[in-house]
Amino acid sequence: MDVHGRDLRYFAAVAEELSFTRAAGRLFVSQPALSKQIRMLERQLGTELFRRDRRTVRLTSVGEALLPHARAVLDAWTAAEAAVTEARAAERGTLVIGMSTSPGRGLLPALRTRLLSAHPEAHPVLRQVNWADPSAGLTDGSSDVAFVWLPLADGERYRYVVVAEEPRLVALPRGHRLAAEADHEGALDFADLLEEPFLALPPEAGPLRDHWLAMDARGGRVPRIGAVVGSAEETHEAVANGQGVVLLARGNAPLIVRDEVVAVPVRGISPAQLAVAARGDDERPLVRGYLAAAAKVRAS
Repeated sequence: MDVHGRDLRYFAAVAEELSFTRAAGRLFVSQPALSKQIRMLERQLGTELFRRDRRTVRLTSVGEALLPHARAVLDAWTAAEAAVTEARAAERGTLVIGMSTSPGRGLLPALRTRLLSAHPEAHPVLRQVNWADPSAGLTDGSSDVAFVWLPLADGERYRYVVVAEEPRLVALPRGHRLAAEADHEGALDFADLLEEPFLALPPEAGPLRDHWLAMDARGGRVPRIGAVVGSAEETHEAVANGQGVVLLARGNAPLIVRDEVVAVPVRGISPAQLAVAARGDDERPLVRGYLAAAAKVRAS
């Protein structure tokens, strides 16, 4: 038996009104259409639900037995529709923001304020992503927008706004000889680091791994990899333990530099660029709104 919700709604209206005319008006359907639908329901059930004559409409015993269950089904469906509506609204309002480490630099509160001023219904949610995914969740769709370091693999798939451009430093153990050999400006030439073991991102990071190894400044020389790291804490511990040195953006120094780790500016390499990115084909209003907020923060 395959009874539709419409059939139960029509049945309940007639049962409550005990009038096909009034029930039809309540349902905004014609009386003939309503009568036809009730007859089809009765045939489907194999029994009469109403006793009819020219003046009255009464429920049969079967109709009386069905009515409370019909009401329960209709109430449950009404609740289900409300739940779906609420879930869809929440889904439309939720913006998942991916990041491999906290972007710092006051960016999160600044972007949140600008986003909510334009989209008060927005519900930004932060999502931490492993360093093996340089897109911070954009590639697999688990993030709607993300803070990423450039360059991105398959960069043509994304659009982005650069929100910070900073010189790269090198993090060293406090007692490292190069920390003491920095010149009077407190900086090192990248050439001074070529023989050092470097900490590297996982191979899955692709072009971003090469960026933090400064492959474009090595003149074809293959770097020595002291360890592979997947988080800021792993990086701090590896540097402190003498497993290798590591390049980092100036704004990220507080994540690594403490206890036995220091950072020194490096000459001869390009700056690091932090961007807010989204998939190129994602035109949802909140995604566009977050990118617009990033552009305004960058311009301010």
